[in-house]
Amino acid sequence: MFHRLRQICLVAQDLDPVVAELCDVFDVAVCHRDPEVGMFGLHNALMPLGHGFLEVVAPLAPGKAVAAERHLARRGGDGGYMVITDTDDLTRWEPHLAATGVRIAAPLEMGAYRGLQLHPRDTGGALLEINTTRGNTGPDGTAIDDPYGPAGPDWRAHVRTGTVTGITGARLQAADPERLGRRWAEILRRDLRSDNDGPHSDGWALDLDNARIRFEPDRDGRGEGLGGVDLAVADADGLRRRAAARGLPVAGDHVVIGGVRFHIGG
Repeated sequence: MFHRLRQICLVAQDLDPVVAELCDVFDVAVCHRDPEVGMFGLHNALMPLGHGFLEVVAPLAPGKAVAAERHLARRGGDGGYMVITDTDDLTRWEPHLAATGVRIAAPLEMGAYRGLQLHPRDTGGALLEINTTRGNTGPDGTAIDDPYGPAGPDWRAHVRTGTVTGITGARLQAADPERLGRRWAEILRRDLRSDNDGPHSDGWALDLDNARIRFEPDRDGRGEGLGGVDLAVADADGLRRRAAARGLPVAGDHVVIGGVRFHIGG
């Protein structure tokens, strides 16, 4: 059995400018625009970062995407929206979610792909989705370069790893990060521990099979939410140069795009 971080979703008021910044700064390409998100009043774009995916969604028109627009208003603009994980067997999660008091906000099904979007009032922090793709190759469907429905039929042809090689973590911020961390640890069936990595020692973390989810204090005043993403980077200097050329905020260990801090390390 496995449980991996597979996709991070941002929400923006306007889709194309944020997608253009991400593609330029990270030197990645759009692999898919999913018409299915139109049922939520949204349009989107997905970009592969190694074997993970970065998605941006935006309302199609004012009043069409109530949940996304409410989120934009609550957090004061563009920012992190969803943490999306994949696993080999989704059926074993349903009784566990019910036992922990987590409602299913949206059941998803598209061919071999099946997902459960969890109600954010029951999870806290961000929208959390757990999904599976039936019939993939490898032992128990573990091959990470197999088809992945949300990313379209030919996502592997769009992978570029000269600058960013993958997504290694997500950072959720809250007034009480330990409480939020314990809730996510309960839901995800992982152990929570004190997180002393980086410049701060007041956070918490849990590990998935390929990534770390951190829970940190709210340091930017935007309230509870998905504030940061950790990236594995092959060309940090080039990434910083392109971000600075676009006038984006650049710090020693991160750049800010679409209201999210992308941590790039050295």
